[in-house]
Amino acid sequence: MLCQLLVGSYCFASGSATDTAQVATLDRTVPAHSLSHGRTESGSAVIIDHTDEAVSVTIDGSRVPTLADAEAEGNATGGASDVLYFDNSSLPGAGKSGDAPAAGSLPFSIERLLERAIAYRLIDGGVALVGNRSGVLSSVARGRISGASGAPAIDDRTIFDLASLTKVIATAPAVMKLLDQGKIALADPISRWFPEFANPGHEELTVLSLLTHTSGLDDVGVSPDQPMESAVHKAAAQKLRARPNSRFHYADINFILLGELVHRVSGEPLNQFCQEQIYGPLNATNTMFLPPKTLAASIAPTWGGGVGNVQDPNARRLGGVAGHAGLFSTALDLSRFARMMLNGGMLDERRILSEQVVTQMTSPYLANNGAVLRGLGWDISSPYSAPRGSLFSAGSFGHTGYSGSSIWIDPKQDLFVILLTNRIDYHNTHAFNQLRRDVSTMAAATYRAGGGGALQLASLSTDVLHEVTRAMQSTPRLVKTASWSGRGGKHLARGKRACKSDRILARSGRRGVRSAAVSRASRTAKTAAARTARTASSRTATGKSANAAKKKKGGRRA
Repeated sequence: MLCQLLVGSYCFASGSATDTAQVATLDRTVPAHSLSHGRTESGSAVIIDHTDEAVSVTIDGSRVPTLADAEAEGNATGGASDVLYFDNSSLPGAGKSGDAPAAGSLPFSIERLLERAIAYRLIDGGVALVGNRSGVLSSVARGRISGASGAPAIDDRTIFDLASLTKVIATAPAVMKLLDQGKIALADPISRWFPEFANPGHEELTVLSLLTHTSGLDDVGVSPDQPMESAVHKAAAQKLRARPNSRFHYADINFILLGELVHRVSGEPLNQFCQEQIYGPLNATNTMFLPPKTLAASIAPTWGGGVGNVQDPNARRLGGVAGHAGLFSTALDLSRFARMMLNGGMLDERRILSEQVVTQMTSPYLANNGAVLRGLGWDISSPYSAPRGSLFSAGSFGHTGYSGSSIWIDPKQDLFVILLTNRIDYHNTHAFNQLRRDVSTMAAATYRAGGGGALQLASLSTDVLHEVTRAMQSTPRLVKTASWSGRGGKHLARGKRACKSDRILARSGRRGVRSAAVSRASRTAKTAAARTARTASSRTATGKSANAAKKKKGGRRA
């Protein structure tokens, strides 16, 4: 007897005997391209990449041979339009555990993700690199460093403006190095190093508050004249949003202050301190602030920044060296940093950070009543966690950068993923975050530790469903969200507008929607519509004011 389960737009069936074929029924009502992810109960990761030309299935990183059989189609599935058959003997886990592919190239689907992002003018090009504590497992690059005719191709040595990755590749480790040296403490009040903050209302502001974005400070616009002094004075004059260490509010000013803290404590500018204490010992030769003009041919330009100039306007006003932005690097150099983190602060038998401070950096600090988890500088679980994808563990951590960069590191699965792109579309944030999610999920499905095991397609989880091309097109569409009872209960599906689904998924913190969420959405639909109509005009006015304020302050979001 065949057992069927709907996963996205695909219906899988399996027989009770081990030598029976696995069947996938393709729904041709899906758009030109869709990408679906699932997992078996035994942990095997299944990825289905469907285009107009073909459907490919990857299980634990291995492509699964498929065979279309029109004659058996009606018998197996009751007359469905397209059926793919998989011989059990060809599946990972049939006779042996699924091994990771050989190093050298990622699955074609990551290449396709980059190519599709280029085709949709989301990026000019990019590089995705995957590795573990021992080294680089694989990397793939697509596109060129710019849209100019004859521009060099991107590779893992192309230098990128890291934007907000500066916070975790430069500033946070520099602060932790000072902690290692006993020169500061996390509980130090900011006023110890910044007398400007020695005023009522700021007594509880600490180094920890800044590292976790729980200071309650808002971003400020840096003045061209005496930029650092103006930033410090504007921050110190603020009334805090909330009591320090309670509410997460991402703000560049936290790390502008931390970069200056490194300067005031060590007596060296942030760039010099990082070069001596971190990048030199790491042998990260292409990681630097203020890259020289001699490297221009190797640097991917950024929109609004040009070649070798930091894109962030506040960082430019601060001379190109700032705690929140300004660092440039390559995928290969970042892989050395990620390996150092996975090895507890050591690389190539050289200690960069103590194991204790690495643990402190990556331990979760709760904010917003536990709804947000942040490390010291690092993101763990927050609204900015898109590069975590769907298969990284709960203890993983990373960060994003506005210019198109991201890094995510998973100690439990001994894995990291680096994505560096020269982003050209800064409006379609949803599409770009989808690209980050899918690259990480593809990489984790291929290389995550402990993958494999006997494949049971009838047990596929439906927690994670992606449709990346729809997101890139950013057009209104209907999507299916599904839930499956573990006891073989009812399958629930409901068409929702994508923007509505995205908000529900973001609130739930999962890529699937459970039946309760669907039911709740149904009960409150009319009420929400009425509320939206009543407040539309006021929201428009408020939104314009808020946008104007953000532009004035110059804050960036990755």
